[in-house]
This record gives sequence, structure tokens and C-alpha cells, in this order.
Amino acid sequence: MIILETQVASDWVDYNGHMNDAEYARVFSQACEALIDQIGLDATGREHYGYTIYTLETHLCYRREAHQDQPLTIDLTLLDSDAKRLHVFFAMFDDEANLLATSEQMLMGMKQASGRPSPFPEAVTHRIAELPRANRDAWPELAGRTLGIRR
Repeated sequence: MIILETQVASDWVDYNGHMNDAEYARVFSQACEALIDQIGLDATGREHYGYTIYTLETHLCYRREAHQDQPLTIDLTLLDSDAKRLHVFFAMFDDEANLLATSEQMLMGMKQASGRPSPFPEAVTHRIAELPRANRDAWPELAGRTLGIRR
């Protein structure tokens, strides 16, 4: 499911002539915001429910360079969820469908007043159920990776 379309801004390009690594994180953060809006937690929803989403963990994988003005498409796959967490996988593609980067994230639903984890509001839970979900045996190849030096 396409969650975001954007393009590489000129101020995202570094001295190597391609998109700086921090800017990949920016784009995936924007994709996360689009997801949050999609499940009903836009500004109006956050105010109505007194509820928000925090990012607990992010794992970025860089596969190819992106360059100034290059179109970017971010695809979303829900890997898993429970009453208050979302395990999501974003994939960034260029206009030729080349995989540029991925971001696997663990998100937590939080009550704004207490700043504590809390189950998703019922309407949000229903919207989450509509997201494209990967079966555990059909996760994207780069999902579930660990970081370390292989020996």
C-alpha cells in the first residue's frame, strides 16, 4: 500500500551528491505520520481521543542512492499488531521501482494525558485492521533483521 509520495529536496543532498542518510529517516518519519493520519490519529483524532503514537524503535537499511528531485514512493506493510503496538515495514522506491531503503519500526499507542501506553481507541483498531498485513512466513526479505558483525 502506497502511504507517501514525495521527491528528494535540494537541501537533502549532501557533499556526496546524494540524499543524506538523515533525510531517509525524515522521509520514513513523514510516512509514519501519513500512517498515523490514515488510522484516524491526525490532529483532530489526537485531540478527540487524547491519544497519540510514539516510535519505540527504528531499523533503517540503505540499498541505493537517491538524488535531487528524484521521485520517491513509500510503501507500507503491517507486520504485526496488538492492542497498543504496531510493527510496520516501510519500503522506499524510486520511479523505476528500484528499492532505495527500508525502515522497520515498532510504534506504541499512548494516552497523551498520562504519557503511558494504552490500547488503541476502538475506531483506530478498526482502521488498523484494514491495513495490508504480511503473513509471518511472507514478510519482506529485509524485515526482522538484526544488526551485528557476522562471524
